Amino acid sequence: MPINELRAIDTFAKAVALGSIRRAAIALGVSPQAASQSLAQLEQHLGVRLLHRTTRSLALTDEGQRFLEATQPALATLERALSRARESKDEIAGPLRIVGPRSSFASILMPVIDEFCRLYPDIQPDVLLDDGLGNWVLDRVDVGFRIGTSPDEGVIARRLFPIQLIICAAPSYLERFGIPNTLEDLTLHRCSVFRHPATSQILPWYLNINGEVVHQHVSPTLSSNDTELEMQAVLTGQVIGQISNMSAAGHIRSGQLVPVLLQHMSEHIGLHIYYGNRTAQPKRVRAFIDLAIQCLLNTPTYVLSETELNQVAASKVKSKRRR
Repeated sequence: MPINELRAIDTFAKAVALGSIRRAAIALGVSPQAASQSLAQLEQHLGVRLLHRTTRSLALTDEGQRFLEATQPALATLERALSRARESKDEIAGPLRIVGPRSSFASILMPVIDEFCRLYPDIQPDVLLDDGLGNWVLDRVDVGFRIGTSPDEGVIARRLFPIQLIICAAPSYLERFGIPNTLEDLTLHRCSVFRHPATSQILPWYLNINGEVVHQHVSPTLSSNDTELEMQAVLTGQVIGQISNMSAAGHIRSGQLVPVLLQHMSEHIGLHIYYGNRTAQPKRVRAFIDLAIQCLLNTPTYVLSETELNQVAASKVKSKRRR
């Protein structure tokens, strides 16, 4: 029968310290028979007798005394390491590895990190934003965010809010080029498109047509692999673009952007938070997940209601008619 050396050495050390194999068994949560068998296997494995034992007492042999002196420092080091690991599991401090998309996400993530660090000043965030698909294990991820669900098996994913893809333009653009009323009108407009940073592929516009999501390729006046640059191009009135609510919500509410063709807005994907098994997570990771869900779950900060969108769009049409 194979021997568990570490368990057998621990049983030996406990028996010597407590003066009894039975007491050692109770301390280790095993039966006296199992503890006695473990010691016998250790002696057989080493080829020496470690203990003189009777039904009432036990004593170290010379070989047992030397073996105990040699193993005690290592056992003490192991016990300290186990104790530190148990303590750190319940401590909200130390490194916190967070990954997420690079596009349009920093301004959403930073307020959550800021609040978490104010609550727990000993946290050390380690953030990697990348639009490519990483490896959960190799990247040592504690908490991840992704537009769409996680590609890794065995990872829990929870949808935080829908990604609304809204065709919108600056008021100055609409004054110069007019408001498109149909998708066919877009052929007469200066459109922007997004080039995926990881693949360099130009992405289509995702349109809701009669309840189905259709990939619509548009002829671009401007293309970019940076969502902030595309956002600025739309804000300055250079182009009309399909922008996500993560970037556009605040600008639409302030009147800097006007949504158009709202009947074709799609929200077939969402922002997800993903993480491993919660029962094995350090307390700092569980606390961050809870705060992120509290701050971002269906938050009206980034999710525009249908009423709100229609009111903004209608106010622009009325304003133009008055002129």
